Amino acid sequence: MTTDFTGGGDPRRSIELLWGLRSEGPRPGPKPRFTVAEVALAAIAIADADGLGALSMRKVAEKLGVSAMSLYTYVPGKGELIDLMFDTVLAEVSREDVEGGWRVRLERIARDNFALYLRHPWLLQVATSRPPLGPNVVAKYDHDLRAIDGVGLGDIEMDLVVQMVGDFVHGAARTAVAATLVEQRTGLTDEQWWEQAAPVLAEVLDPAATPTASRVGSAAGAEYNAASDPARAFEFGLARLLDGVAALIE
Repeated sequence: MTTDFTGGGDPRRSIELLWGLRSEGPRPGPKPRFTVAEVALAAIAIADADGLGALSMRKVAEKLGVSAMSLYTYVPGKGELIDLMFDTVLAEVSREDVEGGWRVRLERIARDNFALYLRHPWLLQVATSRPPLGPNVVAKYDHDLRAIDGVGLGDIEMDLVVQMVGDFVHGAARTAVAATLVEQRTGLTDEQWWEQAAPVLAEVLDPAATPTASRVGSAAGAEYNAASDPARAFEFGLARLLDGVAALIE
């Protein structure tokens, strides 16, 4: 799977683009045909349709009907473009403070993040160890922290809880997206795949050699009608994760 990085371009230029700054002053020549935001939306549309591996400055320029060289007058490179795309899609996530305690708020954050990954699966291909320092990234971080502010945790514990929830959702979303992609690319549903695999497996597998795996695997397969149930795993894991946060707070 293709992996790109936020923070891979020029940090100063990236922040200027993210926050709409133009430190170089007025530009000579004709008025720009597009805004930087429109360039980001065109790139997002390509990634949504064909994945991050299909994204290039040339493809974005073609979608906008301009030359690749002219596109560089808006965004200096793919590194800065990835930052813009990431920050732009985070604007879709609600930052409304929902009614209820910390658990309700964290659960809402997790569900909103999960839904965002399903709408934009290419986000799973973007490593964010250097997050783009844009307005939506900063605002979302503030919103997520407010969900657990004042419950008795220290600042570092709050940061770690938010990271933990984000990491869990990222992993759960990766599993859910992969389950969808494998059906699309193979043309087989999970049930069809198992119908073909099961008779061959029965010839080589000795249940007595792996009794626990055989017992639990059979029960899970009958329950899910597949090897796994990503949606159910997300619900189960989120509940257990929040139980752990409750224990930490107590």
